[in-house]
Amino acid sequence: MTSSAAPVQTPSRVPSVRAVVGHLWHSFTQPERLLGILLAIVLAGLVLVPLFELIRETLTVQPYDRAYLPKAQPGEFTWFHYERVFAGRLSWAIFYKPFFNSLITAFTATIICLAFGAGFAWLIVRTNIPFRNFLHTLVMIPYMLPSWVMALAWITFFKNDRIGGASGAFAYFFGVQPPDWIAYGPIPIIICLSLHYYVYAYLSVSSSITSVDSQLEEAGAMAGLSRLKQFLWITAPLLLPAIGSAVVMTFIRVVGSFGTPAVLGMPVRYYVLPTQIYAAMGTRNAGDGFLLALVLVVLACLFIFINQRLIGVRKSFVTLSGKGFRSKEIDLGAWRWPLFILIMLLMTAAVAFPLVLLVLQSLIKTAGNYSLGNLTLHYWIGGGGEGVDQLQAALVDNGNIIDATWNSLKLAFLTAMTTGIFGFLIGYVVVRTRGSLTSRTLEMVAFLPYIFPALAFGAIYIGMFARPFGPIPALYGTFALLVLICSVKTLPFTSRTGIAALLQIDKSLEEAARVQGIGWFRRMIRIIVPIAAGGLLSGMLLSFISIMRELSLIILLVTPSTNVLAGVIYNYQNQDMPQLVGVATVLLVAIVIAVNLVVRAVSTKTRVGAV
Repeated sequence: MTSSAAPVQTPSRVPSVRAVVGHLWHSFTQPERLLGILLAIVLAGLVLVPLFELIRETLTVQPYDRAYLPKAQPGEFTWFHYERVFAGRLSWAIFYKPFFNSLITAFTATIICLAFGAGFAWLIVRTNIPFRNFLHTLVMIPYMLPSWVMALAWITFFKNDRIGGASGAFAYFFGVQPPDWIAYGPIPIIICLSLHYYVYAYLSVSSSITSVDSQLEEAGAMAGLSRLKQFLWITAPLLLPAIGSAVVMTFIRVVGSFGTPAVLGMPVRYYVLPTQIYAAMGTRNAGDGFLLALVLVVLACLFIFINQRLIGVRKSFVTLSGKGFRSKEIDLGAWRWPLFILIMLLMTAAVAFPLVLLVLQSLIKTAGNYSLGNLTLHYWIGGGGEGVDQLQAALVDNGNIIDATWNSLKLAFLTAMTTGIFGFLIGYVVVRTRGSLTSRTLEMVAFLPYIFPALAFGAIYIGMFARPFGPIPALYGTFALLVLICSVKTLPFTSRTGIAALLQIDKSLEEAARVQGIGWFRRMIRIIVPIAAGGLLSGMLLSFISIMRELSLIILLVTPSTNVLAGVIYNYQNQDMPQLVGVATVLLVAIVIAVNLVVRAVSTKTRVGAV
């Protein structure tokens, strides 16, 4: 008897349409995914769209261009700016000379910053140099100061009488006028930028050098290598990723710096790309300015690409493994105290000397006379007196400084709050959807503002918001535009700290609250935000300090009614009012340091209370 078995029904591997729709609905109704899509759209509109607008502006006839293109109408397509900047009879002055000046300044300053930063990192982290914790704090102080404070102090000390105005302290005390190449131009610009931006190299290298196994260096010593060769042949190659990161951060910051080249370069017509952009915008030649800003962006991206290619050649930088690891202090022997004194001298030149000079400058009655009999508190508290410059109002009566201080505090506070909220949300989405396309895209777009040089970013926003853009009205000249651009530019700080803070919070805490029926918003407010508050506060502090001292980003955007303290200082420097430059700069530095100390004290107290 035969029986025919019924065919076995194998389940289909192809999901039904209902299952696919259900899966998509479940994915896109999750708060983190919806929030990720919304944030990606907003950031794309604030970062990518302005870049496309910048490119469009370089290909468009501007109102100023009608002097050269009488038959053209504003808004028409044109190659005029590219021909004028790159191949015209004024190309050398407009582009090539500032471009080469930028490269020389940026490359030289980056090399010096890397040498200083890596050297400090090696001495403080790996050797037995005295007072290492104190030195670590000391070498970080220049980051809290505006990059152009050193430039103001330099010009106060080395200014000569050939450019205009009173001589500086060097001529007064030594009776010799400094040559122009010491007072102005590339050499002082490079020195001042190097004494500020070495902190990036120090932070990158010091955090990486702690993981280098000292047994590798000991093996080199056994092979007969000197300490210098051990560092150059063993330690340095293992630090290439950190060194590459330091080089990229330093180069981008230096090549986009405006304040120092403006103070020390423009009086002798030594232009770099940022100051050339400022000059073009100042003459309403917006098309050339936008194109030069685009060159800055391309230069920064190209530098990052070359750095990644060079580092990518090496396949491994592993310094930590499952094998034994030892970090041993290197005995400096008789060099301990001489190297400590050398670092103290460098920090004196980078921090104490500039601040003392600017304080002294704020106390002199007439510029150029540094005798004790010429000191006064008039420029701080008023009171008049013989010999004071009556055109320079004292701080207590100076509406420009008071209004600008309020604007600076308001701008920095609003920026810190805005970036704190968005940085937390970005960190939440990136961590909770880690590995997804949404996570990778959002993390990349949030970091993009960092690679744009500051002045170029300001030019981008002028191109986009100088006139109505869709439903958005023209924002140029408004305080809202300053808050917007500062928030976008400093978003990489809070987004990175937000990601770092959220990575330390296990998702089981949130899942337990969800099981109990607690909604998403209440989970954020009652659980996630309090735990991540310390990291978020650090990112907000970075944003606050960055905006308080920022000049390059907003110099093209401020107006008399929205001017900030950094802009007022720059204006006083151009108007040759050295006493008010000193007063406003000392006030700015004091505010930044005071806020930093207060926030750190509150943060420490919060962490202790949480424990």
